[in-house]
Amino acid sequence: MKLYIKYMVSLRCKMLVREELKNIGINKVEIELGVVDFLEKISNQDKEKFAASLLRSGLELMDDKKSKLIEKIKNLIIESIHYSEEIPKTNISCLIEEKIGLEYKYLSSLFSEVKGMTIEQFVIHHKVERVKELLLYNELSIKEISYLMHYNSVSHLSTQFKKLTGLTPSYFKELRQHKKRIELEKI
Repeated sequence: MKLYIKYMVSLRCKMLVREELKNIGINKVEIELGVVDFLEKISNQDKEKFAASLLRSGLELMDDKKSKLIEKIKNLIIESIHYSEEIPKTNISCLIEEKIGLEYKYLSSLFSEVKGMTIEQFVIHHKVERVKELLLYNELSIKEISYLMHYNSVSHLSTQFKKLTGLTPSYFKELRQHKKRIELEKI
């Protein structure tokens, strides 16, 4: 049985979910961003305990099919941008359609309706957050980051970055203030 969890967007969230399940006495699970796959049947009482413990931690179980689709899209984007070794070179629309198995046009419309922003805007926000992170590490040049993040040019990266942050990537790199990053859960 799979349960979908809203706001579960980081590795820390995965650890928290694993700990909450352990406290209930459930250990045979596979956990991915936004999803817990129970390898054994769980009782309704354990499910309710789990739901209550998630709420105390700022997470919540989802039952609505549309919400589950939105969470799947969000988690796929977050996983591919923030936690993959390499950002997929394929178009995000093809990736989403392939992984979720529904037409992108429908998913895009649903996402916009529920989130109040397009999938493309959501992707751009996350790419900019990833760029901020890479700039703070100071291990790569802006040109290397642009290439890594699959931007057509440094200029394209700079334009999107400045549009969202109000700063150029090079100026942001000079500032090196950690407070400029936004928590993934708040995007």
